[in-house]
Amino acid sequence: MFFRQHAGEAASLSYFLGCGGKGKAMAVDVVAGDEAWFLSEAEKQGVSIEYVVDTHIHADHYSGGRKLAEMSGARYALHESARNSVAFDFYPLHDGQVLELGNVSVTILHTPGHTPESVCLLVSDNRRGPEPWFVLTGDTLFVGAVGRPDLLGRESEMAGQLYDSLHDKLLALAPETEIYPGHQAGSVCGAGLSGKPSSTIGFELRRNAGLAMNRQAFVEWLTREIPPRPADMDRIVAANVASTLPEHPFA
Repeated sequence: MFFRQHAGEAASLSYFLGCGGKGKAMAVDVVAGDEAWFLSEAEKQGVSIEYVVDTHIHADHYSGGRKLAEMSGARYALHESARNSVAFDFYPLHDGQVLELGNVSVTILHTPGHTPESVCLLVSDNRRGPEPWFVLTGDTLFVGAVGRPDLLGRESEMAGQLYDSLHDKLLALAPETEIYPGHQAGSVCGAGLSGKPSSTIGFELRRNAGLAMNRQAFVEWLTREIPPRPADMDRIVAANVASTLPEHPFA
C-alpha cells in the first residue's frame, strides 16, 4: 500500500492512496490546480486512478475532482444524496459500500453534519490484516476540532446530525485507528483546528473537547460561536455543483 498526504490551498489536505502491486489508486478531496500533482504521483507509482472522491461538496475551495477524473479516466464519486445538490452525473457512494483497490479496501461511512452528503473513508490494507488502519475524515472530524454545521443555515439540526455521525460511526472505531482530516489549522471549516495533520481516534477522545459532551451540550457548544463563512462561498459552491467545469476557477 502507498499513501500520500498533500497540503493545498485553504489549509486543505488531499490524499492519494492505493495498491502499487495491483496498480490501482484513489484520489480524495482534490483542490483545483493540483491535478498535475496527482497525475505525477500516479506515474511515479505506476498506478491507474480508479476513483476520485470528494468527501463532500466543498464551500471553501474549488474542487479539482471532476477535472482530475476527466483527465485520468477515473470515476468521480460523491455520496448518493448529492444528487439533490449537483447538476452533473457522478458515481454514487452509499453507506457501507466497499471500494476495492487491489489489496486496499475502502469502506464508505456516511457522516452527515458538516453537510448532508459528507462521507468518511475507512481504509484497510488487506496484506496487513482486515481491520481498518486509518480513516479519512473529511470535514467531519479534525485534529482538535469538528466540522462547522452552519453552511446550509440549519446549524442546530446539522450539529445534531454531526454528533450522531461522530458517535455512531467514528468514535466506535478502535482507539488506535489513525485519522487524517480534510483540513488543518488555518481553515475556516471548523474552529480550533490543530496544525498537526493527523491523530488517532483514542487521542481525540481524550483531548478533543467536543467529543466528551452529551448531544444537547454539543449542539449548544458548536452553534454558540460559529466562524465567519468562507470568502466567496456562494461563488465556490456554485462552481462545484455546476453542470460544466469553470474554465478559470481562480479568476
